[in-house]
Amino acid sequence: MKAVSTKIKETRQDRLFTWITITLIIAIIIIVAYPLYFVLVASVSSPAAVNSGDLLLYPKGFSLIGYENILQNAKLWSGYANTIFYTVMGTLVGVSITILAGYAFSRSDLPGRNILMGIFVFTMYFSGGLVPLYLVVKQLHLIDTRAIIILLGSVSVYNIIIARSFFASSIPKELQEAAFVDGCTNQRFFFEIVIPISKPIIAVITLYCAIAYWNSFFNAMIYLNDTDKYPLQLVLREILLSFQMMMQQAASGGGVDAETVSEMNTLVEVVKYGVIVVATIPVLIIYPFIQKYFVKGVMIGAVKG
Repeated sequence: MKAVSTKIKETRQDRLFTWITITLIIAIIIIVAYPLYFVLVASVSSPAAVNSGDLLLYPKGFSLIGYENILQNAKLWSGYANTIFYTVMGTLVGVSITILAGYAFSRSDLPGRNILMGIFVFTMYFSGGLVPLYLVVKQLHLIDTRAIIILLGSVSVYNIIIARSFFASSIPKELQEAAFVDGCTNQRFFFEIVIPISKPIIAVITLYCAIAYWNSFFNAMIYLNDTDKYPLQLVLREILLSFQMMMQQAASGGGVDAETVSEMNTLVEVVKYGVIVVATIPVLIIYPFIQKYFVKGVMIGAVKG
């Protein structure tokens, strides 16, 4: 007996839609990925090739002079150490606060839940401003301390809302009632039932917090005076500014020919791309390991079935 094919035949419109979708996806990938690729290519090309704008798909005049000028700076490694410390400690504090607050706001039996959530959301749109905040930090004697870098970035209302939505859609009320009937306390229910099934959202919040701390430089620029406490981003900024200052001094001062000034100018361009790569590589290395949790954590709760 001849087998009956159950495959649905695609129409011309279906094939056209598929090809258009694939084309758009490829175009979006190129638009997003090419700038990153170009930065990497420019960072290992010769300064002359970078300055002339001849780069497109591959390095020209392979050179590591930009990395040499960056890596030989002793403050770079202290900046890395500081940033790792701020990122690890800040992420631990931020994830703990976010998960606890998100779970609390997801519980319908929390007294004054809507009022408290409204107060939290209010802070997303209105703040006292930089000067009052600086005065408060000064009164708390937190100026030029590592603690202020960790504390200021630890709470994000946006992350709390994401966590609340996850818990509200993923922790059935019936599960809570069944656990409480069996004599489970709130603390035991949270740590032994909620936390184990919340790995996706924990991974998402961890990624958000870690990237925010890794890329942060403004708080350090405002509240830190000791250069030994500077995070990586601020150290890289200082390195780039020092090269630009050297170029300006060479251009304005006497006794320096135009060719030397031009070489320093092109070197600054290579250093810029090298700085981006040095600051980005650690995040790109870590991201693939938590990508599966990231996708699941973002999508879960979006469709309730």
